[in-house]
Amino acid sequence: MKQYLKDKISNYNKTPFIEVKEKVNTWIGWKEVITEIERAINLFNEERSVIAIETYPGVNDSEIITVVSDIFNSHTFIYTNDLFKSEDEIIQMSYDDVTDDEIFGVMTRLVLSDYFDPEKLKNAREKIENSGGLIIVYGTGATLVTSTPEVLVYADMTRWEIQQRFRRNEASNLGLHNNNERTSLQYKRAFFVDWRVSDQHKKEIFDSVNYFLDTNKFNQPKMISGETLMKGFELVVGQPFRVVPFFDPGPWGGQWMKEICDLDKSEPNFAWCFDCVPEENSLLLKFGDTIFETPSINLVFFRPVALLGDPVHARFGDEFPIRFDLLDTMKGGNLSLQVHPLTEYIQEKFGMHYTQDESYYILDAEDDAFVYLGLRDDIEPEKMIIELQTAQKTGLPFDADKHVQKWEVKKHDHVLIPAGTVHCSGKNSMVLEISATPYIFTFKLWDWGRLGLDGRPRPINIEHGKKNIQWARTREWSEKNIRNRVEKIGEGDGWIEEKTGLHEREFIETRRHWFSKTVLHDTGDSVNVLNLVEGREVIVESPNNSFEPFVVHYAETFIVPANVKSYTIRPFGESEGQECATIKAFVRH
Repeated sequence: MKQYLKDKISNYNKTPFIEVKEKVNTWIGWKEVITEIERAINLFNEERSVIAIETYPGVNDSEIITVVSDIFNSHTFIYTNDLFKSEDEIIQMSYDDVTDDEIFGVMTRLVLSDYFDPEKLKNAREKIENSGGLIIVYGTGATLVTSTPEVLVYADMTRWEIQQRFRRNEASNLGLHNNNERTSLQYKRAFFVDWRVSDQHKKEIFDSVNYFLDTNKFNQPKMISGETLMKGFELVVGQPFRVVPFFDPGPWGGQWMKEICDLDKSEPNFAWCFDCVPEENSLLLKFGDTIFETPSINLVFFRPVALLGDPVHARFGDEFPIRFDLLDTMKGGNLSLQVHPLTEYIQEKFGMHYTQDESYYILDAEDDAFVYLGLRDDIEPEKMIIELQTAQKTGLPFDADKHVQKWEVKKHDHVLIPAGTVHCSGKNSMVLEISATPYIFTFKLWDWGRLGLDGRPRPINIEHGKKNIQWARTREWSEKNIRNRVEKIGEGDGWIEEKTGLHEREFIETRRHWFSKTVLHDTGDSVNVLNLVEGREVIVESPNNSFEPFVVHYAETFIVPANVKSYTIRPFGESEGQECATIKAFVRH
């Protein structure tokens, strides 16, 4: 760690944005937003005009309704929440998806129209037909009430901000008044139900949206046209870019990211940095002096082929299959001892298409760093499960060293973790976790007797876990198959390319490049995700000048759309003439 910040300040960029240089209109603040909506309505010059304001669950309804009511004070107003089924009916119809489990549910097959009471919906549609003047339909599912509004506004927000609002008791789940419910349960319902039905509906109406509204900050709305957002997306899929990272503390969290990423030193720790999880990250688009925030999953939904590549899109649809995040245990504690579900298990139990295969790339490590990986050669499955269950029931410690193989790790080691492998990163390491995206599906077997930050015991999933542990993955198997499988596959003037994994059961391939001069890359018809794992900064460039040079700093993750094809990376600035390294992930096909 000292190597990078000695006599230097952090250069990690926490708010990366993509600049759209074409001059476009933006509207900032409620006064400008409402004035533009009024202008758009007046273009129709009709006796009856309908505005539909669609909202993503989590948007502050009271803020927008208050503004709309104050400005359009003589109008017909319809609020979709008033047309929903009762809370008891919604809870009942979603029970099989939400379940009673503390963490896990099932990916819903509900659609947004299921939330509406048929009679209330019918009456609302008749009210619109029989009303004159200005009619405003507001809320999630507004276009299910009025399918052909004169003006359609979509009030959007990122899932990370929604989670913060859950934590502050400021937001409820779709169709419910449960803002005081435990945050973990709100998140579970959102993950398995709310976000699924809302995303499906968003995709159906996206091309018809006239204006997109950024509502991530209270009373600071920003609005752009649908056409402008599409221009932004077209630019993004033609160049390298970063999504906005977010950081979170944890019971095992460390101190490394505070220094490297320039985070709040007063916080006890930071455990996670989610720097490439497009389902929850945001994307910043800069139009002139305005920075507009949109969920990065929108880019996946609406430019999937250019972003992912044709073969990847054919396999995964509009899902981003690769995840990068940072796990900080420097001066912290061990992660939980855990295992991820096999593919058939996650399909049968949770309705997911693929599972969370992953790997640990050791970005930094102290001399005593280690990982638990695989099982000891003398493992006795029944005895291990009994001891795990006993520890869970009694609170007595579980002796992980007795059952699980422990390995020393050092900086730049790469540990592969196909689903079904028992694993855990120990204290005093900095892990770049490279994995498939379904990150919520971790079966904790033992958590060292800790409480979560909410003061509650962290949920343990021994029953799920024991059905997925691959008992034959012992020391010999792990040594041969999933520990530092590094193979040099190419070299040239000032560069070396190495294959570092992942295991043949995993669909992600990883390549490490060491370079002191320019190295040429090709996306190979797959989205590429990279992290600068050695060197203070590098620059990514287009051999044919199709995008502007893009600077990347140490530990930053960046995405290169499949559409980019060829790109080069070379040391830059203070790193010129020094050896740098990137780790790159892509989908095998």
